[in-house]
Amino acid sequence: MKVTIDRMQCVSCGSCWDTCPALFVQNDDDSFSQIVEEYRDKGDRGASVAIPDTMACVREAAGLCPASIITIVE
Repeated sequence: MKVTIDRMQCVSCGSCWDTCPALFVQNDDDSFSQIVEEYRDKGDRGASVAIPDTMACVREAAGLCPASIITIVE
């Protein structure tokens, strides 16, 4: 699966990085959510390379996002 974040619509609530810190982290400069460096697709803070299906916290984080900005593509 791959994940994208619409960073410009992020409300910085912290639910994604609190729920799934293995994939999401808060950006120190703009406070928006971003993909951790290890999983970024070509350095894009809002897009991941394929991540393990076993990373179940990703689905939970997407479901908890109040702005619905996290998209999962199987």
